Order: sequence, then C-alpha cells, then structure tokens
Amino acid sequence: MVFCVLPSTTPFEFLILERTASELAILLDGSVHGNPDVRVRKLAKIESAPPGSVSFLSNPEYERFIYLTEASVVIVREDFVPVQPLPSELSLLKVDDPYRAFARLLEAYDAILKRQVGIHPSAQVDADVTLGDDCYVGPAVVIESGAVIGDRVELHAHTHVGREVRIGNDTVLHSGSRVLDRCVIGNRCTLQSGAVVGADGFGFAPKADGTYAKVPQTGNVIIEDNCDVGSLTTIDRATLGSTILRKGCKLDNLIQVAHNVVIGEATVIAAQTGIAGSTTIGSRCMIGGQVGIGGHLTIANGSKIAAKSGVSASLLKEGLAYQGNPAVPVKAFQQYQIALRKLARIPLNERLSAIEDALQESQAYKSKD
Repeated sequence: MVFCVLPSTTPFEFLILERTASELAILLDGSVHGNPDVRVRKLAKIESAPPGSVSFLSNPEYERFIYLTEASVVIVREDFVPVQPLPSELSLLKVDDPYRAFARLLEAYDAILKRQVGIHPSAQVDADVTLGDDCYVGPAVVIESGAVIGDRVELHAHTHVGREVRIGNDTVLHSGSRVLDRCVIGNRCTLQSGAVVGADGFGFAPKADGTYAKVPQTGNVIIEDNCDVGSLTTIDRATLGSTILRKGCKLDNLIQVAHNVVIGEATVIAAQTGIAGSTTIGSRCMIGGQVGIGGHLTIANGSKIAAKSGVSASLLKEGLAYQGNPAVPVKAFQQYQIALRKLARIPLNERLSAIEDALQESQAYKSKD
C-alpha cells in the first residue's frame, strides 16, 4: 500500500466547492426562500458567519443573530417567520429539522476530509496482520500479530492495536487510543484520543498477610457497530467472557466502564461517570455526568439518571427518571428537597424548642404508663 497525502486545500472550500442554495435544498430536502442561485462555500456559526457561508438556526435563543448575520444562506425550520427585516442578501433554506440538516453537511465535511490513505513509514505492522482496502495507518502506529482491520479504517498517530484484535469497516481510532489484545470493534465506530479498550479489570483477591493477589483478566471487550467512545474513557476487559457495548452506544470523555459490564443499545452516558463491575445497563438509557453506579446491578431499559446521582441498588422499572444519592425516582427526590428547604426556613432555636417539647411530651406520656 502506498502512503499518500491528499492535496492541500481550505477545508470548507473542499467541502462545498461553491454550491448554490438550490443545490443544497436538493441535498437537504428543503426549499429556498430568497435567491436560489446564491453560492456558498463555507460552513459557519450564525453569530460570526461571513458572506459566502451557510449557517443554521435551531435554538430560539440565537434568533437575534439571523437579523444581523452576513451569511448568504441560513437553514431554518419550515415554520420560521421572521419578526424583523432580514438582511437583504440573505436566503433562507427551510427544512423539517435545521440541526439535523446542518449535521448532514458536517457529515459530508467529515467524510470528504479523510486525511490520508496508506501506511506511514514509521508505523509497525506485523507480517500476519490483515489490512483492508483504503485504510490509513499513521505515524508510530503499532498493529500487533493476528489483527484483522476492515476497509477504510483510520488509525491515527500513536494508536496501538493489540494481538488478534478485530476492527470493522469505516472505524476511526484517533491519536493515542488503544485497543488491546483480542478485543473486537464493530463497523463505523469512533474512539477519541486517549481512549483505552481492553485494559485489565480491577481484580484483586485479599491474602492472609493483608496483601492482594492479582486475578488474571482473561476476557475481552466487544464494541458493536456505530458506537462512540470519548477521550480518556476506559473500558476494561472481562475477567471471563466479555465487557460489551451494544449497537449505537455513545460514551462521553473520562468514563470508567469496569470488567464484565454490559451496556444496551443506544444508551448515552455523559462524562465522568463510573460503572462498577458486572453491572448490566439496558437499552436507550440516558445517564448524566458524574454518576456513580455500583457493581452487580441491573438498570432497566429507558432509565434516565440525573447528573451526580449515586446508584447503589438495581433500578428495575423501565422508563423512569432518577436523581440523588442514593438515586430515587425524581418526584421523590424533589419532595425531599422541598421538605429540606422548608426545614431550613425554620429558625434553629425554634427547631430545638420543638424537639425539646416533643421529648418532654414523650417522657410525660411514658411516666403516665
């Protein structure tokens, strides 16, 4: 395979190449309100968009910028009606979902901007590695014996692929990420920089002398198709069997997934969450940042866990929202908070007097008995 570099060009120009508003409308299934022949060649934020760019308006809080923007085209919702005069050079592209439509442009940008194809001279690829078509293997990448890499995979600088690893088609490992021995990554997955898949689980057995003996971690990690793993997130290999991320999971940065955890399809987890060993999380769950989840628990499908909550018992009812430490249904948590606020409004001396009166009444009642 020959190492080659794509021609140098401005990224946004490489993406759009002077498209007209009407051409974008065909691509995004929208309709143009304004000049259909206006040409754009850049993507930009609405508050700072220059002439010749396309932007979008999805959040109503940003609507004020559409009356000031220099963008040539702004993607808006079908039912958008301006409440002030728009800039005279601005054309609107109306679609069902502006955010998703703009995301489609960004997806095209990402697909076109594949950096290189080929193997960098400094990469170390074992002789028995199977490497698919149109792959990129960057500087100082290591691919160990028996690994099988699919088509159009990108392995950026300093990534490490261990022995007998399997990586599916169109997957991207960003610089410094690690997939260790015998782990499996599906198709169209992304590992951000510094992610580690397949490190040993935290397994130690106490000994009579108070020290600990390491328990060998002989399993692996399986990440199914269309999963994303954030920077510095760690997914530990199983003691036996597999730690598993089902299809469509999205993990933010700085998450710890312990050995033998199973995370269901399309579950989304925000940063700094920690999941202890052998816990099973259902599908379509949403877990906020800094959540702590204990080991050997079950989280039901569709559960929503608010940020900074602590889960110390299984959550078995599907589709409920939880908050607090320990995590309880949101309504119960809110009732606790209301009660605490009410208590805090009572002066301390009155609370002490009420407690003393209650104690005296209780003692008087007992003395009568």
